[in-house]
Amino acid sequence: MRKIHLGYDLSWTHLEGRWRMPGSWSHATFPDMRIYREIAQIAERGLLDFLFFGDGNGIPSTYQGKRDGAVKWGLGWPRLDMSPYIAAMSQLTQHIGFGLTYSSTFMHPFYTARLLNSLDHVTGGRLAFNVIASSRRADAANYGFDELMEHARRYERMEEFMDVCFKLWASVEPDAMIWDRTTGQVADPHKVHAINHKGEFFSVAGPLASPPSPQGRPVIVQAGVSPRGVEAAAKFTDMIFASSPGLEKQVAHRKRIDDALVLQGRDPAGIGIIWDVVLIVGETEAEAKHRHKLLANALPPEALPVYLSHHSGFDMSKLPAQFTVNEINAEIVKSNASPVGFLNMAQMFDPDQQISRAEFFDAMADHATGADHAVVGDATQIADYLEETFVATGERGGFMIAHPTGVPRDLLNVIDFLVPELQRRGRYRTAYRGKTLRENLSDDE
Repeated sequence: MRKIHLGYDLSWTHLEGRWRMPGSWSHATFPDMRIYREIAQIAERGLLDFLFFGDGNGIPSTYQGKRDGAVKWGLGWPRLDMSPYIAAMSQLTQHIGFGLTYSSTFMHPFYTARLLNSLDHVTGGRLAFNVIASSRRADAANYGFDELMEHARRYERMEEFMDVCFKLWASVEPDAMIWDRTTGQVADPHKVHAINHKGEFFSVAGPLASPPSPQGRPVIVQAGVSPRGVEAAAKFTDMIFASSPGLEKQVAHRKRIDDALVLQGRDPAGIGIIWDVVLIVGETEAEAKHRHKLLANALPPEALPVYLSHHSGFDMSKLPAQFTVNEINAEIVKSNASPVGFLNMAQMFDPDQQISRAEFFDAMADHATGADHAVVGDATQIADYLEETFVATGERGGFMIAHPTGVPRDLLNVIDFLVPELQRRGRYRTAYRGKTLRENLSDDE
């Protein structure tokens, strides 16, 4: 029986009100390393595949053109580069993997390939690289961009970025290192190669001045949703991240991915989807529903338009009294922000139906906290949902548990209630079998 893989998203545990929810740490706040040490050990006890860190490099300023709201309410900030945290957590664990996010829109491939190679060494081959195409102005401004790069161009740059990274990771052959104490020879020069890449966006001589890492390269993940994003993902990813908008849409997305992989000459059977899902697990259904209700208090009402502005790319202070989703999305697309982000956010509305500001904000209050799309129940109910989705979408991949109500409480509930139920069904590992993250993600039987 094929196994479900599980990851845990730590991108937002300290943001958007979750840091103060019941069940969160009461005597520690971000960026206290003690929090992350404990998370890593809890997650490995539960045999999770990976801990995941999304990222953003700027303080959100879409709402009213100011940072004040984001700073005041902790929306999208504060954040750190989590690579040192991953290095530290890896020394307390032996098996669990770590997903790290960098933007191909702003970063240079040589620096990124070298850093990720180093982290793969430090973690013993447990690193994944989530490559993103950035669509937020606050990030772009910190890298010298006055405007966002056009949507299709972002993916063209991403494809070349990854091409350079792959060349660099392969530029020192796996058996190049000798370290002969008798002769003093360090490596075989015939197995270290320049890449001499000259492309539209990058010019990189190479080789990578680093020994090959345990995995050869990190596991590559990407979350393209638009047709152009799906096309890019099909070219180079090992694992795909995707949202969970409902089973019918997930099945359709799996087919789009499979079709795109076939066009690239790749076997869809080897590429899994990790579905991003908000899970609230309780020892009983009543307990889970109680924790679900707590989400209503996560975001103060004043913070809601700030949050929505940042995640849509549209200044919600300029929202008309009456509008349609398609009208607003047209403005977003015109500004080169994400062409699908707002559509996904507002999917509960008919995109051509007139709605009022009040109706929109009422609906978005639950969406912003994840309450409207949370899967809530005891371990049996949650396992039923996961298993149904897993089977319907091809039994390849698994789930990334996102936006918990409070950590560590909700992580403990996953480990202590959900994991044993999945194991009882034969859908989840009872021990790690591989040494590297790639090996553990491939351990499906």
